[in-house]
Amino acid sequence: MAKARIVLLHKPYGALSQFTASGGKPGLSRFGLPSGVYPAGRLDHDSEGLLLLTDDGGLAHRLTDPRRAHPRTYWVQVERVPDAAALAALARGPLLSDGPTRPCRVRLLAEAPALAPRDPPIRTRLSVPTAWLELTLTEGRNRQVRRMTAAVGHPTLRLVRCALGRLRLEGLAPGAWRWVERAEIQASLGAGRP
Repeated sequence: MAKARIVLLHKPYGALSQFTASGGKPGLSRFGLPSGVYPAGRLDHDSEGLLLLTDDGGLAHRLTDPRRAHPRTYWVQVERVPDAAALAALARGPLLSDGPTRPCRVRLLAEAPALAPRDPPIRTRLSVPTAWLELTLTEGRNRQVRRMTAAVGHPTLRLVRCALGRLRLEGLAPGAWRWVERAEIQASLGAGRP
């Protein structure tokens, strides 16, 4: 059996989580990725960050299976500074239109994470401050982070997936990628075979 090929990509803002362009939005083909690997999960075109790709369909299924509850960590820039009540509501899991979310870990970051500027930059309003949160979820509903922050009164302005388990985004510029060994995936996502 051939060894699985696994790639970690820093998907930039505006790119789709598919190889072909659509609706005027570029696909992943522009990043020089190896042939035969496909996304294990997705990020919306207006989200950025860590995206895994592999040629192992079984591995892709295990990585995206909601029953496995793999932790996914996001840096989220929101409008206004959330108070303790908003942070507690996020941590408990707000009620969304498709039901309550699972509890999650949330913390207010003291400063913005070290990220390349987004192109185009987020909208800014002089009268409305922003804050950065770090959220760790164990589920992956459609546009979940954006819906969660909106539900507690703090719309998302910028969303970056910075980790999957212990696999981290640091060191990869937007559009850059690196190989990942299966052992690194196993160590990053805990005991058991991913």
